[in-house]
Amino acid sequence: MEELINALNEDLAFEYSAIIQYITYSALISGLSRIELKEFFINEVNDELEHAKFLADKITALGGKPIITPKPFKLVENPKEMIEELLKAEEETIERYKKHIELAQKYNQIDIKVQLENIIVDESKHRDELKKILKNIGG
Repeated sequence: MEELINALNEDLAFEYSAIIQYITYSALISGLSRIELKEFFINEVNDELEHAKFLADKITALGGKPIITPKPFKLVENPKEMIEELLKAEEETIERYKKHIELAQKYNQIDIKVQLENIIVDESKHRDELKKILKNIGG
């Protein structure tokens, strides 16, 4: 079970990072797309926060302690680079959750498996929106 707890803590650290990254980028965004991108970034925070709350609760329910340190992320100020960094993070997150779904299955934690699948749905929506934004954003 320690293996699953560690995996969920890794996910939690990345969710913390996503929250901070979206908030930071929303404050730094400038240029013609500022208003739309700022709103988009702030709206994404709510999903990431819900993911973090779920993970922290499950970690403690499994007998672990939630991590308190976010994973570092690359700080950029160019709108196109922001979108590229966020897109990369979302794609990596989806792949990491896929691996952790297998761990949840291994430990017969079906509720965690299903919830991680639901989180992948959220992250996939974020990824797809970022791809659409990236198509029309200037450097």
